[in-house]
Amino acid sequence: MTSPRPNSVDPRLVAQLSTDFTALGRQLGEVGRGLTALRVQLETVPAPVPQQQFQPPQFQQPPPPQFVPPQYRPPQPPPNIPPPTYQAPTCQAPQPEPREPWWQRDGMISRILAVAGAGVTLIGVVMLLVLAAQAGIFGPPARVVAGALFSGALVLVGVRVYGRTGGRVGGIALAATGIAGAYLDVMAVTSIYGWLEAPLGLGIALAVGAAGVALAGKWQSQSLALLVVVGVAVLAPIVTDGLTLTLIAFLIVLQIACYPAQLVRDWPYLHAARTVPAVLALIGAIGGSVYGSSADDYRLLAACIVVAAIGIGTSVVAVRRSVADVTASVTLGIATVPLLLWTSMFEHTTIAIVQGSLAVVLLAVAAYRVLPVHTRISALAPAALALLQTCVSVTGHDTLPIALLIVAAAFVACSDPLRSTVAYWVGFAFAAIGGLTYLDVARPDALVASATAAKELGASAMVASVLVVGVLGLLLFQARRMGMGKQNAEVAAVLAGLVGLYAVTAATVAAGVAIGGAGGFTAGHTVATIAWMLGATALLLHGLRIATNAHLVLFAGLGLTAAALAKLFLFDLATLDGLLRVSAFIAVGVLLLIAGTRYARAFAERDEQEAATPASVG
Repeated sequence: MTSPRPNSVDPRLVAQLSTDFTALGRQLGEVGRGLTALRVQLETVPAPVPQQQFQPPQFQQPPPPQFVPPQYRPPQPPPNIPPPTYQAPTCQAPQPEPREPWWQRDGMISRILAVAGAGVTLIGVVMLLVLAAQAGIFGPPARVVAGALFSGALVLVGVRVYGRTGGRVGGIALAATGIAGAYLDVMAVTSIYGWLEAPLGLGIALAVGAAGVALAGKWQSQSLALLVVVGVAVLAPIVTDGLTLTLIAFLIVLQIACYPAQLVRDWPYLHAARTVPAVLALIGAIGGSVYGSSADDYRLLAACIVVAAIGIGTSVVAVRRSVADVTASVTLGIATVPLLLWTSMFEHTTIAIVQGSLAVVLLAVAAYRVLPVHTRISALAPAALALLQTCVSVTGHDTLPIALLIVAAAFVACSDPLRSTVAYWVGFAFAAIGGLTYLDVARPDALVASATAAKELGASAMVASVLVVGVLGLLLFQARRMGMGKQNAEVAAVLAGLVGLYAVTAATVAAGVAIGGAGGFTAGHTVATIAWMLGATALLLHGLRIATNAHLVLFAGLGLTAAALAKLFLFDLATLDGLLRVSAFIAVGVLLLIAGTRYARAFAERDEQEAATPASVG
């Protein structure tokens, strides 16, 4: 038997050692984790230290290690552990809590009952003041005194209830009912019984309203002020027996009395509540033609001016205090409605003065750049309507397009410095309206018959035609400056050019008629034909320099060329004579040669560039 060589290595022994070291590593890991857990336990719950005497440790010499050769063990295969199966997590949709019904919300039922009680009580006060008088129940002094005492008692009870726990809603409702009842009582004393002159009655009503608003401000309750205003506005027409000047005056006083609270409180709804009743009363008075005498008409005009002035002034102050108060801006526009509707009751001179003044004030507000955008827009809309009425009232049939186009040019010119697209579109609207009225002044049939042209075309048509061309150019220029409609700029330019050519034709014919009569008519058409061809040539040459919408510009140029040639052969050849006919043919021919030469050169240059460019190798 041969013994193994000393330098040979037993592979089984190596495998056994590898297995032993692996097991030893696992055991050391378990021991380490146990020691870590023990350390955590010792740190969290310290063990009590026993009271014993200290004994120094005795050191013993450990025995020398003895080497024990490891026994060979065949490697064990890893345990057959099945892979874990994946289970998708189950997601459950959150269960939303059921919404609480509105009638179960905190204080909702109490508010509804309080408002209903206030309304019913106020109706009772009105019945005491009005219906009892009609039925002959009690005497007038008893009814007035009873209404005043009852209103005062409601206010006192409301103040006492408000100071108690949970008494805010009831106190507000009681106090609002009493204040509104006192206001209606003053109206009855002034309008029904006539015991107070109108100025004195309005002054007392102002004091009552101011006291109510002061109490609302002290309690920080917009609801109190709203209940007073709405209650008075709904029931006041019953007290005054319809839409009368007395009713309108008391509603205006209420509009004034409620304003001081908004100087210190942010109550946007009070803007609409104190303004809308007076506005509706004025609109009803105007629409129903209640006032027949001229004196009442001018009083109604004064009321419209006062309501508009209060609405504009208070709204501007409100938005300066709170920029986000959109309600104040809307109220500004609403307050001007009666003044805009009132114009049918007066002559043109009065309309022009009032509407022009209103337009100037509103334009000043719209141009005040410190104000927020929504306020300036709310001022600009009625300003445009006032300007439109001013133009209609100060002009005639022939001069109305001139006035409208001038206003359009002013708005469009101011749009870029103010950076206001709204001003631009207002100008565009005036230009559109002016264009429609212009077509009535320079009708197409007046451009083809010399007798009609001599009768209807004159200096106003010529000026209006020039303004049409100028406004069209200004619209395109400002749109480009402001970066509007870049993608459709060429389309807009083509359409504006076609409209402008009609205006140029009307201008030349009108100028010819104004200067030379029937002979001027033919001369004007000669210039118009040349202008058509100039426009066509410009479009054709412009189509060579652009890449976007080039086909559209080319087709427009070719179409206008065809139209110019058709006019030359079908109309000018039969209408013009002598030197004018020769001039028209020569001018059109030269322009056609210029356009053809330029296009030939452009195509030749393109062919040279294509020939000079080397072909790409596939």
